Amino acid sequence: MKSISRFLAAAVMGIAAVGCSSAAKMAEMAENVKVTCDPEVLEVVAGQIDATVSVTYPDGYFHPQAILQVTPVLLYEGGEAEMKPFMYQGEKVKDNYKAVSSKGQTVRERIHFDYVEGMEKARLVLRGKVLAGKKSWDLPIKKVADGCNVTYMLVETEGNVPYKADNYQEVLVQTAEGQIKYGINSADVAGKELNSQSIKDFQAALDEIKANSRKTLVGTEVVAYASPDGGENLNAKLSDQRSKTADKAFDKVTKGKETGETTVKSVGQDWEGFQELVAQSNIEDKDLILRVLSMYSDPAVRESEIKNISEVYTSLKSTVLPELRRARFIANVEYQNYSAEELLALVEDNADVLDEEALLRAASLVKAPAKKAELYRKAAEKYDSDRARFNLGVALLAAGKTAEAEKAFASVKEQDAELTNALGVIALRNEDLDTAAKYFKKAGTEASAENQAVVDILNGEYEKAAQTLNGKTGFNAALAQILVDNPQAASKALTCQCPKSNYLRAIIAARQGDAEAVAEYLEKAGKAKKLAARAEQDVEFVQYR
Repeated sequence: MKSISRFLAAAVMGIAAVGCSSAAKMAEMAENVKVTCDPEVLEVVAGQIDATVSVTYPDGYFHPQAILQVTPVLLYEGGEAEMKPFMYQGEKVKDNYKAVSSKGQTVRERIHFDYVEGMEKARLVLRGKVLAGKKSWDLPIKKVADGCNVTYMLVETEGNVPYKADNYQEVLVQTAEGQIKYGINSADVAGKELNSQSIKDFQAALDEIKANSRKTLVGTEVVAYASPDGGENLNAKLSDQRSKTADKAFDKVTKGKETGETTVKSVGQDWEGFQELVAQSNIEDKDLILRVLSMYSDPAVRESEIKNISEVYTSLKSTVLPELRRARFIANVEYQNYSAEELLALVEDNADVLDEEALLRAASLVKAPAKKAELYRKAAEKYDSDRARFNLGVALLAAGKTAEAEKAFASVKEQDAELTNALGVIALRNEDLDTAAKYFKKAGTEASAENQAVVDILNGEYEKAAQTLNGKTGFNAALAQILVDNPQAASKALTCQCPKSNYLRAIIAARQGDAEAVAEYLEKAGKAKKLAARAEQDVEFVQYR
């Protein structure tokens, strides 16, 4: 019995020794194992690195009694990242790992790493270990893929918040006028009317226009009216007659003065003037008169209804109606407002003379960020200008002062779509993409759509971003097209000759295999030291180093 036991023990040890020996050959034959990766060059998408690794074990390689431990490792400058090992077992191993046939088999696994700075220059390898009994053998390290493409990280995340426009008018339309009055049912011009203060002021205004280099006389008008009492037809004829006598009177009072082209017009019953004078008067029940005017458009009905208010009509006959029996002499003038150069000089020497619109325009012309913010603060304080408060926030964003910009936007009173977009940009800069997306969707403006495209790029939704920015120009528009492999559209979108745009041009050239263009654009981009350093690590240029 003892000799049989010794024989069995020796037999078991012999089988184990044979098994271990065969398992050891798995390490020796590791070069026969083929490894591929999809994608061949690793890519970072939304801060994540994902790929599929396929390992093909040839016929006769995987020992039925062996266990294989495979660990994906991403090696990069500054460290390494290691995944939990994948475990495989031979056909005769009684465990819960994935079985691999000794006749050969391909296994596929998803690998995943969180991106950390430095991984743009990386190498994905597989570390293997064969286990048999209490023994183990390290397999040679298998290289899987090189580099991590981080091109999407070039996206400009400053955000687009347009300034609110000012209403500054470079040319102001002005008028100067005088008038003559007529007696009831008369078209005769009394001599005293030609020497009235109103006519003297009009003559002086014509002289001042000629002397003022900022003013240009566009033309003059003679406009005759009749008061809205006595019948529409009668008043139309009376107004026509007044236009003729007023034209002659105009020639007398403007003799020797520049008047430009003069037009003569007859209005007829002056209901517009009537309504204006009533509104400005202290007549009792004037609200009743205004209500009649709003209720009826027919002149005859208006006149009849107003005459029915007997006490009121008596007051109208003595105060309002005489003022409407007139002819107006009007000079139409264009006034040249402050030029851009004058505004810039005034903000340095005497900004207090500028009104709200001029101050907003001046701030838009100033290039120095600190001075621009100062002018917007001044407009906000002096004129309680909501546009100035908003534009102050935009100026602070442009200066990179996100926290200060957020405070400025918080002081804006009008909660409109532009402000909503601005709050989205604040969230974007604070890397709160979910909140940013909510604001951009709510804003629904063209600028917010462009900003949402930035969020889409950061989230790896390249097709969506490319569609939003399709046909637009600018860095992000070009980048989106590169990310969906549309180099021609990307090239069209690039209009700037700045280093960063030239870096994108170098990427486009690299993907098209144009080595000469790669060298040319990288040289131009290299004027920015950060881009020059990036190019040294960028997997986009690995074939051109």
